[in-house]
Amino acid sequence: MRITDFNKEMEKIIAELKRDGKREKLLLHSCCAPCSTACLERVTDAFTTTVYYYNPNIDTEKEYDLRAKEQVKLCKQLNIDCIVEEYGKQNFLTTVSGLESAPEGGVRCEKCFYLRLKKTAEKAKELGFDYFTTTLTVSPLKNATKLNDIGKLIEEETGVKFLPTDFKKRGGYLRSVELSKKYGLYRQNYCGCEFSKNSVPNDK
Repeated sequence: MRITDFNKEMEKIIAELKRDGKREKLLLHSCCAPCSTACLERVTDAFTTTVYYYNPNIDTEKEYDLRAKEQVKLCKQLNIDCIVEEYGKQNFLTTVSGLESAPEGGVRCEKCFYLRLKKTAEKAKELGFDYFTTTLTVSPLKNATKLNDIGKLIEEETGVKFLPTDFKKRGGYLRSVELSKKYGLYRQNYCGCEFSKNSVPNDK
């Protein structure tokens, strides 16, 4: 039976882990510190969580470093481990080659999601994590079904369990805005890539 309520499925998995007294390791791909705030609130009670910052889609190295710095700052405040990958923009450009003019939210974005989540799963496997997932579902402008379908596909490819999520549920996005203000985080006004920067509306 196909999962349609990803938030409910996540809560079910968390409840089962708590019932069984298990505390497994989760590698949380983060697009940025602001989005990660509300997501971390939801998972750190059940998982030993490490944030993984890998976003080669970001348009400039300066912007990449700024967002990385904010992510590290937040994780230090929350006493959560954080891994920051090198920029690697060429990986993104190669992945979306020929799709530069594709509509925002379409096939270009799907390929970008796959690139970032596959790298996250590979890192999770390398470091011995039990699960991986992403903060991307906290955005009202990101398709949670597509993201979860990609995550499940990568689970099959790598053997690392994907934690289904729809972090925007239960007021997740508004909570991320609130927490960003609380922690004094830089909050960008576009997803990250040079193509999304020219689209309207624009957010994470």
